[in-house]
Amino acid sequence: MIYKDTNEILPKILKRSDDYEEKYLSTVLSIIDDVKKNGDSALKIYSKKFDNNPDENLEVTKKEMISAYDNIDEQLKLDLQLAKKNIEEYHKNQLEKSWFIEKEGTILGQKITPLDKVGVYVPGGKASYPSTVLMNVIPAKVAGVKEVIVVTPAKDGKISEIVLAACYIAGVDKIFKIGGAQAIAALSYGTETIPKVDKIVGPGNIYVALAKKLVFGRVDIDMIAGPSEILIIADDSANPEYVAADMLSQAEHDELASSITITDSPNLAKEIEKYLNIHLKSLPKKDIAEKSLKQYGGVIVVKNINEAVELSNSIAPEHLELAVKNPFELLPKIKHAGAIFLGHYTPEAMGDYFAGPNHTLPTGGTARFSSPLGTYDFFKRSSIISYTRDSFLKQRENVYRLAKSEDLDAHALSVKVRG
Repeated sequence: MIYKDTNEILPKILKRSDDYEEKYLSTVLSIIDDVKKNGDSALKIYSKKFDNNPDENLEVTKKEMISAYDNIDEQLKLDLQLAKKNIEEYHKNQLEKSWFIEKEGTILGQKITPLDKVGVYVPGGKASYPSTVLMNVIPAKVAGVKEVIVVTPAKDGKISEIVLAACYIAGVDKIFKIGGAQAIAALSYGTETIPKVDKIVGPGNIYVALAKKLVFGRVDIDMIAGPSEILIIADDSANPEYVAADMLSQAEHDELASSITITDSPNLAKEIEKYLNIHLKSLPKKDIAEKSLKQYGGVIVVKNINEAVELSNSIAPEHLELAVKNPFELLPKIKHAGAIFLGHYTPEAMGDYFAGPNHTLPTGGTARFSSPLGTYDFFKRSSIISYTRDSFLKQRENVYRLAKSEDLDAHALSVKVRG
């Protein structure tokens, strides 16, 4: 579908997940309350009900992880290990250090401390996602988190071998065979088997997203992930087949995914549409991709590339590809995007699996104020303050007056008695 009026498509894209929360809210609240009260027994009931998992043992053994690693294809092992190396190297550059400054008898600073326990949710209903394991576990390990726990549904009692192998490669400490809102509840409150964590990260369906939202405050979370999206800014230098393939790579995720190209070339728009139709016919997930494109996809034709940039900034996409002659010249104009892919040979898939930057990204316009997952998500900062007696006496009266101005007499007293 080619659009010249953005009002035909943009409102649908920006509001595509708004109606879903209310529909599932009571179910998720009920599940959380049940797990909170009944622990493992509730988890086992939900595991049988939703995943047809008859296994009473919720934890995956180290032996099972190693066995899965041994069983996967040797080239796939190498691919996962190379991806791990790239992800580690990239995220090491995000590490923060504790720092201190001394000034006139005071020492001020900031202490960086890794979180103790982190839970990673790995979806497992319709497909296997080893990349989710690597992208969520490795930054936590690089940050120095002591214990990383993975939860993932075991359909018919089984977890994909490649997911288990990725857990082994990434250094996961524990894996539990449980998914959905019940897994989020277990990580938030703890059960007889599953320990309570400090933070939960990782994507999931609407039940998982809602559960994360509801437990936030009791534990920290990374973000509320909505349906995924790609936006491509393309000029007449773009290859229409490349652009169409990149749009389809997002559309095959699910029916709510959004794949949009914005171009100043009407001819390119027609060619993109042609290649979308060609490749859609042979796509295994044709039905999903077709629905996604029909509802939330298309090519928008604008007057010039500057207008395309303005439109992109208003959408704040999760993935933004700059398929233009000079992408680095356009980059300074981009204000809001989760990840930015520059040039004709940088498809989103490179970032999803291998390049190194994290693929856990803000969706639904939240790139206006939030960032990709990184090592900075896995440590906390403590302020450091120290005064000598002389430096305290120099500033005591300032603090005394400020405390009195707020009618906090005990605060004022605490500095007065040190005179």
